[in-house]
Amino acid sequence: MKVAIGADHRGFEVKEKIKEFLNKEGIKTKDFGTITDKKSCDYSDFAISVAKSIGDGKYDRGILICGTGIGMSITANKVKGVYAALCNSIEMASFSRKHNNANVITIGANYTKPDEAVQFVKTFLTEKFEGKRHKRRTDKVKSLESSYIDKSEIEIWQKEANKWRKEARKWQSQAWRR
Repeated sequence: MKVAIGADHRGFEVKEKIKEFLNKEGIKTKDFGTITDKKSCDYSDFAISVAKSIGDGKYDRGILICGTGIGMSITANKVKGVYAALCNSIEMASFSRKHNNANVITIGANYTKPDEAVQFVKTFLTEKFEGKRHKRRTDKVKSLESSYIDKSEIEIWQKEANKWRKEARKWQSQAWRR
């Protein structure tokens, strides 16, 4: 399993404690930052980096920590293929996997002791999705992703359309010369 982790300045201490645990367990981890709790930074920068690495399939699970966990959760859930769950108990971490098939856990450092956060992460990484009736429910959520067009997809189609317009103009001008 490959894990992406990120935190803002408020979640830095908890992130470092979680990284210690992951290293002891031999879990491959990439730290997307921040590198200090001494300088204020924007949670969204780290949430986007971690979420994109999950959505792109480069990492299997993500861990995000900020003051409340709310901003990280909102931001991460904007990325296609990411299902982030804000967890403030072991039970929530367990159900986020078993029933919701979450692939990112967000934690509020202001409300969670570092040792508790490690337990949430341990549970989150070991629980399996139960499927069955829960799959039917998560499939409904996934179907929403395909009902909205991603801006990057629009840009790709616009570039392709412009290319064909240029080609059509070229053919038209050649036809008029004949």
